[in-house]
Amino acid sequence: MTYEELIPVIRRLALEAGDVIMSIYNADDFGVKVKSDSSPVTEADEAADALISAGLRAAFPDILLVTEEQAASHSQTGDTFLIVDPLDGTKEFINRRGDFTVNIALVENGTPTRGVVYAPAKGRMFYTLADGSSVEETGGLDKETPGDLSPIRVAEADNAALLVVASKSHRDQATEDYIGKYAVKDSKSAGSSLKFCLVATGEADLYPRVGRTMEWDTAAGHAVLAGAGGKVVRFDNHQPLTYGKDGYANPFFIAYAPSVTLKEA
Repeated sequence: MTYEELIPVIRRLALEAGDVIMSIYNADDFGVKVKSDSSPVTEADEAADALISAGLRAAFPDILLVTEEQAASHSQTGDTFLIVDPLDGTKEFINRRGDFTVNIALVENGTPTRGVVYAPAKGRMFYTLADGSSVEETGGLDKETPGDLSPIRVAEADNAALLVVASKSHRDQATEDYIGKYAVKDSKSAGSSLKFCLVATGEADLYPRVGRTMEWDTAAGHAVLAGAGGKVVRFDNHQPLTYGKDGYANPFFIAYAPSVTLKEA
């Protein structure tokens, strides 16, 4: 598999999954179940997962696939793998807030190197090109032919007036305490992996996450942010956030533009 082969496939699958998700989102009602970890899952999560998984396995049968909705995949490990969160921000979906995303990423040797983040309710799509740089696609989002692509780049942050984005559903006192260490011009809340993309486009400078996440929640957004010149580090020691960890669980982390002077936890 080459990057040139990968990118059109994950882009198309994200768009197709977005259509499936929106058809359920726009229905009068949809089913919600509770998983063993007490997190919600909807028929949209499951339908999008089935579509993406089938597409990736057909296109790249020799590459390990890890996906949130298939527990059997969570015990598999490898240096190179595709990792999927078919619907990140399920709570935003259930509450019809629109801040949910489709996420597909490639991880190589512990680093997310390519990925796509698609927010179907917002009509925003971000992904890495084959060369590793990141773009936002605008226009009709045709499944076969990409529209206009705008290169995205992190902002040159003003440490005296930072723009901060934090979780909408998981914003707690620990998060507020950490944000309070900075000189903040504006602070906003957003759901799902969109927060990585807001840093990638320069709409925010800093995204601290003091709470539980899994690798499928973050890999695609991480790849997009890295392709835009941003960084993601562990909250405790500011070392790079790596992937392929035991159980695919993340420590707390900070996503940021490199011009931000990070504060200690």
